[in-house]
Amino acid sequence: MAKKSTKHSAGGTPALVALDGAGVAHSVHPYEHDPASGLGYGLEAAEVLGVEPARVFKTLVTSVDGALTVAVVPVTGQLDLKSLAHAVGGKKAAMAEQAAAERATGYVAGGISPLGQRQRLRTVVDVTATGHATVFVSGGRRGLDVELAPADLVRLTDAVVAPIARA
Repeated sequence: MAKKSTKHSAGGTPALVALDGAGVAHSVHPYEHDPASGLGYGLEAAEVLGVEPARVFKTLVTSVDGALTVAVVPVTGQLDLKSLAHAVGGKKAAMAEQAAAERATGYVAGGISPLGQRQRLRTVVDVTATGHATVFVSGGRRGLDVELAPADLVRLTDAVVAPIARA
């Protein structure tokens, strides 16, 4: 992983500003997003960046017992809503409406980052992230991923780490 990025703090996305402000080592990986790829944003990022898909994580905004909650899961799997609810002591989880997710995070769908969100939402990171030296998450826009240590992701988002993904 490259040294801490500094060139993005002034005009970068809120996610990059948050990383720079926290002094967290990270690498910025822009790529040309192809709306016709058909792969989905995360799998497209893995393919274009030449990264093992299990290291690329998607950010999903959900509602657990009525409270917006962020789930960070590998793009190779699916979110287990029951496990997510259990991880935060809730009873029922559902996917949030896209408009509510965009409003709360300040990002557009396909570019929602777990970092630098408009509102600090409760966050759960899938336990598989801890098995990698670094992971990739959205940098705050489509076609921009950020690579960082999973421990830094957990710390910056104040996340719970739990098994919330299924194959």
